[in-house]
Amino acid sequence: MSLIPSFFGNRRGNGFDPFSVDVWDPFKNFPLLSEENSAFVNTRVDWKETPEAHVFKADLPGLKKEEVKVEIEDDRVLQISGERNVEKEDKNDTWHRVERSSGKFSRRFRLPENVKMDQVKASMENGVVTVTVPKIELKKPDVKIIQISG
Repeated sequence: MSLIPSFFGNRRGNGFDPFSVDVWDPFKNFPLLSEENSAFVNTRVDWKETPEAHVFKADLPGLKKEEVKVEIEDDRVLQISGERNVEKEDKNDTWHRVERSSGKFSRRFRLPENVKMDQVKASMENGVVTVTVPKIELKKPDVKIIQISG
């Protein structure tokens, strides 16, 4: 009788290798991280701010620019979305491992007030989408000095 609960899986089978690179994934059967959401979870985006702009870079390997959408909503929300299609399966193929995610993905970012929404540019090179959102210089409020009487 094993003291390890069954949700850890049967690790004592004939193929168990304690030094294997395949480690147990506690979220493997977790409902919120199911396969249809895996593309969303794995879409990595960097956001940096320079003196001139906010720059977003999203890793989207294997996608063409026609399969990616970049949108900005009126309330300053940047959305990068698209869909990675599943490879066609041939009846004679034997899959040993499927790790690349497929399906729809979407990442959303609320932009700060200091952006020029009408001058946003996007480009794609080597599977990396770069979105550049130019900044406007926020005007400092005018300060009027009031003389204190008395």
